[in-house]
Amino acid sequence: GYSEEWVTEALGRGLTNVKKAPEALNAYITPETKKIFTRAGVLTERELVARYHIKLENYYKKIQIEARVLGDIAINHIIPTAIKYQNLLIENVRGMKEIFGKEYEKLAQHQLDSIREISSHIKAIQEKVFDMIEERKKANVIEDTFEHAMQYCDRVKPYLEEIRSHVDQLELMIDDELWPLPKYRELLQL
Repeated sequence: GYSEEWVTEALGRGLTNVKKAPEALNAYITPETKKIFTRAGVLTERELVARYHIKLENYYKKIQIEARVLGDIAINHIIPTAIKYQNLLIENVRGMKEIFGKEYEKLAQHQLDSIREISSHIKAIQEKVFDMIEERKKANVIEDTFEHAMQYCDRVKPYLEEIRSHVDQLELMIDDELWPLPKYRELLQL
């Protein structure tokens, strides 16, 4: 999350700029780190390596939990709410068609656009949650702790932001009374 100016400045100062947590955790097991900790009697090499593996495991397990929770909320709460709201819009359009005849197309254009947009977000969420689950399955069979963590970092974690983006768009569209969770603006008012 650093600006490009800071990245350039850090490079000029000889500082590393490791952008992925699993790669940053490799600092625990460099020869220099092992030497410092063992010479000072703080940790043995074995204890240092154990901490490294524990931190990697904590990293990917947190992403795993977040992915499971997001998938559950998206599929079992957000999508049903979006469909419920979409059905209200559909009934509204049907009523307008009944009352106004062909003129309804102009009058209900906003509702029709909303129905389309909701459908596209629902479809994207369903696809991305499914793809995220498949990536989790692939990651979960990897035995090497570092590779397991990297798989979660590179292949699972990106879905969290993608899914959230579609959910955020639905949050802006769906009636407050139907939305199953506190909305961001409500959280900020507290």
